Amino acid sequence: MLDWLISTIPLWKAIHLIALCIWCGGLIVLPMMLSMHGPAVARSDYRIIRHSTHLTYTTVVTPAAVIAVITGTWLIFLREAFVPWLFAKLAFVALLLALHVWTGQSIVRIAEEPGRHSPPNPFLPLTGVVACATAILLLVLGKPDLDWISFPDWVRNPRGGQLPFEIPNR
Repeated sequence: MLDWLISTIPLWKAIHLIALCIWCGGLIVLPMMLSMHGPAVARSDYRIIRHSTHLTYTTVVTPAAVIAVITGTWLIFLREAFVPWLFAKLAFVALLLALHVWTGQSIVRIAEEPGRHSPPNPFLPLTGVVACATAILLLVLGKPDLDWISFPDWVRNPRGGQLPFEIPNR
């Protein structure tokens, strides 16, 4: 691989960690913001809370999630880290993505059904985000030996196959 590309790994890691912190922080804050959407809230306050929840989700949390996933994918291939603990980490990232989608769906339902849709209890998503983030940290920092989990060979080793389309020469 190109040496200059390998030398950018610390930069990719920094971007990945910053985006991950923003993403997880947003997934912790948004359920608490959603819990403020109660029927007792005045209409003008409801509009402000609704607008801030929507903006936080669309302009901060979702872009951070996209950046975290893209940079994480780059790091997997730059480091050639095809190890079992990484696959376990990716399972928890998938759970974070599911919580992200559920939060977005709750924001949309609250906007489309004002007064009829009660806000979700923030305990479940908060617990899920904290549990996933903790598991991801433990897996990344500990890099446990999970070789007892059997993965097919095609998952653990790059195949070096040809892409299904032509690659232009430079």
